Amino acid sequence: MAYLDFLSSVHKSTVRDYLARVNDPEFPKEKAAELAKKWGFDYWDGDRRICYGGYRYMAGRWAPVAKAMIEHYGLKDGDKVLDIGCGKGFLLYEISLLVPGIEIYGIDISDYAIANSKEEIKDCLQIGNANQLPFPDNHFDLVYSITTLHNLHNYDLDKALREMERVGKQNKYLCVESYRNEIEKANLLYWQVTCEAFCNPEEWSWWFKQTGYTGDHSFIYFE
Repeated sequence: MAYLDFLSSVHKSTVRDYLARVNDPEFPKEKAAELAKKWGFDYWDGDRRICYGGYRYMAGRWAPVAKAMIEHYGLKDGDKVLDIGCGKGFLLYEISLLVPGIEIYGIDISDYAIANSKEEIKDCLQIGNANQLPFPDNHFDLVYSITTLHNLHNYDLDKALREMERVGKQNKYLCVESYRNEIEKANLLYWQVTCEAFCNPEEWSWWFKQTGYTGDHSFIYFE
């Protein structure tokens, strides 16, 4: 298990006003969270004060992440890759462009995201839950999950980590939200609308040991 930072460049490209997010008069935090947790239009393409504010494909945005993962894990033609919490499939699409012949699979709980996913790979994506993956043991050459598993309650997080370990052969990678100090903890609480597992790095390490997760990981911090 290694700490691998593939996501900082994407995460830090967004400017965040934490107090404005939590104090908005039209979409106060509890209202934004209520709407976001339906995983529909409001979460992906609704008002920015709720969540993404329009999650659209931007050519090349995910390419550096895809390239780094491909190079690190030595992905090649014929390999099978699973994205748990794939959303609209933008990262999977970039991987498919860089490695022709790779087999890509995506699963997400949001039927809206799947319906509005990248058209070129829509047939590779399906609706489903991370806590019960519809795939056989040791099926994928790489299983990854980016900013998804922290959205699960403990009873589902336990199952999801075990499922991720089960379906992967060797290479696994996940990225989740976390905090290292009280400032980052407060910022996370202000900014998030779907997070359920509020864990510091030591607690995430406990989860990995508890569930037998042996893959790589990294954390998103709200500095």
